[in-house]
Amino acid sequence: MRSSKTVHVISAHAEGEVGDVIVGGVAPPPGDTLWEQRSFVAGDQTLRNFVLNEPRGGVFRHVNLLVPPKHPKADAAFIIMEPEDTPPMSGSNSICVSTVLLDGGIIPMQEPETHMVLEAPGGLVHVRAECSGGKAQRIFVQNLPSFADKLSVPLEVPGLDTIMVDTAYGGDSFVVVDAQALGFEIVEHEARDIARLGVNITNAANEQLGFSHPENPDWDHISFCAFCGPLSQTETGLTGKSAVAIRPGKVDRSPTGTAVSARMALMAAKGLMSPGQTFEAVSIIGSRFTGRIVDTTEVAGRAAIVPEISGRGWITGIHQLMLDPDDPWPGGYRLSDTWGV
Repeated sequence: MRSSKTVHVISAHAEGEVGDVIVGGVAPPPGDTLWEQRSFVAGDQTLRNFVLNEPRGGVFRHVNLLVPPKHPKADAAFIIMEPEDTPPMSGSNSICVSTVLLDGGIIPMQEPETHMVLEAPGGLVHVRAECSGGKAQRIFVQNLPSFADKLSVPLEVPGLDTIMVDTAYGGDSFVVVDAQALGFEIVEHEARDIARLGVNITNAANEQLGFSHPENPDWDHISFCAFCGPLSQTETGLTGKSAVAIRPGKVDRSPTGTAVSARMALMAAKGLMSPGQTFEAVSIIGSRFTGRIVDTTEVAGRAAIVPEISGRGWITGIHQLMLDPDDPWPGGYRLSDTWGV
């Protein structure tokens, strides 16, 4: 078999959401910081197109590039490539990366717990992995500081009456809506409708509300729409269903770690959740992430929380992505039947 490039990938998923990890065949992108490297990947598009576009990728796939860390405290670093964005942080992808690092033997596993510091483009995240039998059984990620942005503001969405929404940051930026008020129970057969409406709501929120991270002006848009179901009390806090619509038009199969963080920041701002309490988020396929408010902090003078999210990851395969030099679609392609573009 001939190929002009070979990219080595360990595939994984975290509670249902795909997060493949490139472990070889790609040189670190240029940049003095991880954010600059992320920005190169986002702007250049070559790697993103090769691994995300069909025929090698698909709208369901996220891919992470392992690179040498820039921060002296970090054990490893990763750049996240999602269908539309190259974000500061991702909960499901950080769980996939941690699982691959440990289960793949890239970082030595210590039982019963392994501690790591990972560098995401948005900053350092601290990882604690419960390990037994040579497997990382559960990954705990102390996420980036998360905060509420706008609370209970009106939004005009084509085809809907005016709806009330919140916006928040949980390592990525969200518009948050009441799923029940929009007629959703967050069950599997609603996925297509949630995806389509969620993209419309995200687009409307970017046009009418906007978002700008106070310490990272490069992150100046709302990425996702989170549909949140009713809350119920548990012995240690709260639980509730949620579904996140990801552009260009899919629903996260996991409960979305950054959404859990953003929702906890909103609940803290509304007096519904305090440090030490937990929030168990249930996805559209019934998988679960557990969130916890570790502490309170500030981001550029605004109240914020330090969230922890936890979930499970599994390796699904080892792949070598190749490019025949005669392939007429070296960068792949996207069609509107699945990509919605």
